[in-house]
Amino acid sequence: MPIAMITFPVSGVETYWWLPGLVALAISFFTSTGGLSGAFLLLPFQVSILGFNSPAVSPTNLIFNVFAIPGGLYRYIKEKRMVWPIAAVTTVGTLPGLLIGAFVRVYLFSDPRIFKLFVGIVLGYVGLRLSHGIMAKQKTISGMQEGKNQEVIVKRADWKMIVYDFQEREYRISSISLFLLALIVGVIGGAYGIGGGAIISPFLVAIFGLPVYTVAGAALMGTLVTSAAGILVYQFFMPLLTPDHIAVAPDWLLGLSMGIGGLLGIYLGARLQKFLPEKLIKVILIISVGIVSIRYISSFFIR
Repeated sequence: MPIAMITFPVSGVETYWWLPGLVALAISFFTSTGGLSGAFLLLPFQVSILGFNSPAVSPTNLIFNVFAIPGGLYRYIKEKRMVWPIAAVTTVGTLPGLLIGAFVRVYLFSDPRIFKLFVGIVLGYVGLRLSHGIMAKQKTISGMQEGKNQEVIVKRADWKMIVYDFQEREYRISSISLFLLALIVGVIGGAYGIGGGAIISPFLVAIFGLPVYTVAGAALMGTLVTSAAGILVYQFFMPLLTPDHIAVAPDWLLGLSMGIGGLLGIYLGARLQKFLPEKLIKVILIISVGIVSIRYISSFFIR
């Protein structure tokens, strides 16, 4: 075996030692500007390129999230663009859904073609909503506007409504609607190891009309907390309930390898985000959800 190659002991994946980290860095750098960790793109990379096909690929993806996301969160918290109430409701809603998703992945959808078809259609709809918003909007923001307050100011946060000011505009979202969205996303994230940010962030921007500059941090925070919980479920709980021949525990070395690259990528993406035009960030979101949507829908027809 060439010296540059490595075999990850748990998954049996054999590849160049630097490849997982480099791919994770490149993906997370772009996706983190829209509040996405990039795990949703790393999953097909592991399955299709690295040949990691067991259910254990899902919690391995969650390990990437846990190690990669803190770099981006540091930037959003430091710049006071974290909408803590949205992050809290998202986390509370996603956690029970994540546990359900773990059971769905192992027991009901070992061949999850129908479920993926549904997710692909939903994401396709979100992508169309984002595209319509870009085409219909006459004036877009070229980065965060100088001279205006660049910090999030929360005005109300209760079980009915979350209201906050950003860049001299008021934004609001129903706490109940956000909770229900997070619950559904938790099932999907728990089943496929994507954490949920890949779905929540585009929804908050396209459906609820929140500014992407404030959504990213909250989406990443929810993804971090729920990913940590998902790892515990797959590592300690699911092995007790699954047959010995089904691998469900994560490959920690592979997850850490991707997480190190993702840590740098998400930090750089979060640092760059405030300088990017709003339209460009939304285009990144559209491309991201479009890739997942096409992949999930096509998997229903192509085996």
